[in-house]
Amino acid sequence: MSDYYQVLGIDRNADAAQIKQAYRKLALKYHPDRNPGDSAAEDAFKQINEAYAVLSDDNKRARYDRFGSADPGAHFEGDIFDIFASVFGGGFASGGFRGAGVQRGQAGEDLEVQLTVTLEESREGATVPVDVERLAICDRCDGNRAEPGTARHTCPTCNGAGQVRAQAQSFFGTVVTAQVCPQCRGAGEAVETPCGKCMGNGRMRKKEKVNVNLPRGIDGGYRLRVPQQGNVGVDGGPPGDLYVYFELEPHPFLTRDGDDLHYDLHVGLAQAALGSSFEVQTLDGPEVIQIPAGTQPGATFHLRGKGMPRLRQVGTGDQIVTLRVDVPRKLSARARELLEAYAAEIGEELVEPDNLVDRVKGLFGKRSKGKEKNPGDAAVASDGSSRDRS
Repeated sequence: MSDYYQVLGIDRNADAAQIKQAYRKLALKYHPDRNPGDSAAEDAFKQINEAYAVLSDDNKRARYDRFGSADPGAHFEGDIFDIFASVFGGGFASGGFRGAGVQRGQAGEDLEVQLTVTLEESREGATVPVDVERLAICDRCDGNRAEPGTARHTCPTCNGAGQVRAQAQSFFGTVVTAQVCPQCRGAGEAVETPCGKCMGNGRMRKKEKVNVNLPRGIDGGYRLRVPQQGNVGVDGGPPGDLYVYFELEPHPFLTRDGDDLHYDLHVGLAQAALGSSFEVQTLDGPEVIQIPAGTQPGATFHLRGKGMPRLRQVGTGDQIVTLRVDVPRKLSARARELLEAYAAEIGEELVEPDNLVDRVKGLFGKRSKGKEKNPGDAAVASDGSSRDRS
């Protein structure tokens, strides 16, 4: 896939105005109406429009800058002349270039499906079957749309050509366009007696399986285009495409973060303090790691190359192991005795809850005593006069 910045001849830090300016210049230079019959100019015009469709959209551009495209056709949809018209204004539809590409029959519609894949399938780049409900060729009329044994006649609108032509004016001059005939839908023939099974549509709804080849490392949120796996066309028209939207199934012990995989290793107090060897599960099988003595909770260890393949790029992420120290909820009498001995050895004071309450009470008791009056102090009588307590 071409680099979109190189296609437009701009720097990767170009702003929106620079992107649009570069597009306008190149689109006028390579427009098919200015280069009739030039296939190289036609290809260049397509690439220019595809590049502009991505780089002029902030979200698509950010995704392209970070990941590239999971599907070379995923970023660019619709008619390239729609983009041209949106930049230069209406009235600049295609000329002979567009008409030359008209096909007989009606093209099939694109379809969308949701597919949940496992981490293992994504890492492997597996082939996954997906159920698709789509319009397939009618098994009675074989897509002919006519009841078997009946005739078809020449379409009166296009006289069998399958196309109708129209003229329009643009700043390039008179432009002749060709479009699929609206009556026969490009077949050049009209049906007298429609098929009784598909009602003359030539298509029937069926549930079928489509095998989807996963790009290695694909993540949830991506979309993949599977060419020609949408609805079948009518009267020989090309089939539509199938767009697959991916979700990643939660893994029992791994969490994905980009190209890296995260794994929580739970150890005991003594294991963290004294150090030990542990077996860690990875997608490639178990790996043994050594935890040094005195390792603190939250410490991380990297297993290089045990993560996910970088999508459409070289290299693989890591598996990051995070140490989680588990504090026991219950202790045996012996274990408690040993822990108390350890605390005494290092001078770590252990205060029982009842003793702590007594300490607080004692502290408040001392403060109260400090505020008592001396026996010799004068007392105030009920009538407001002072009298000696003695």
